[in-house]
Amino acid sequence: MRVNPVNPETMNPEVRYVHDEVVKLITHSQGPVTMLNSEGALTGPFPPMLNFPQFGIPALSFVRSLDNHAALPKKVRETAILTIGAAFGARFELYAHEIMAKHLGFSPEAVASLASGFRPVELNPQEAIAYEIASVLAKGRIVPNSSYQLASELLGKEGTAELIFLIEAYSLLAMVLNGFDVVS
Repeated sequence: MRVNPVNPETMNPEVRYVHDEVVKLITHSQGPVTMLNSEGALTGPFPPMLNFPQFGIPALSFVRSLDNHAALPKKVRETAILTIGAAFGARFELYAHEIMAKHLGFSPEAVASLASGFRPVELNPQEAIAYEIASVLAKGRIVPNSSYQLASELLGKEGTAELIFLIEAYSLLAMVLNGFDVVS
């Protein structure tokens, strides 16, 4: 890891406010995943974001908006997130979201497949289209019209937009994690 977690007691008021808001958010949405160290400092992608708040706080605001307005089924979201984590080899993203996927009821085989970059056979149609779109975007390609139309039928226009922005957000997080060599 190239940037250490920031002890909350040493933060300026603006960064401390963001830290505390992130703690509330992850406590609510990432329940089974530990993202605080023994000093109460955030781990994972958060140390780089809090060490460089001029860049990290706007990024966190974007990610938070996706959680605040989440309408997609949680398993659809986790399918896309694990697909992106696997595509980028983002170790912390995979660690955290493998736990979340198991918590949401994915089989161990499905979790292992997604984390390895493969489509599990057990995905329902909504999860399968999330995998397909995340896979295409992770390769830097344009989503085919047929895939976009299918996603719109299965998830609705709003759900498809949410999916694309979710994939964007977790691609950003994967790059932050990889750029700062975050593993825990």
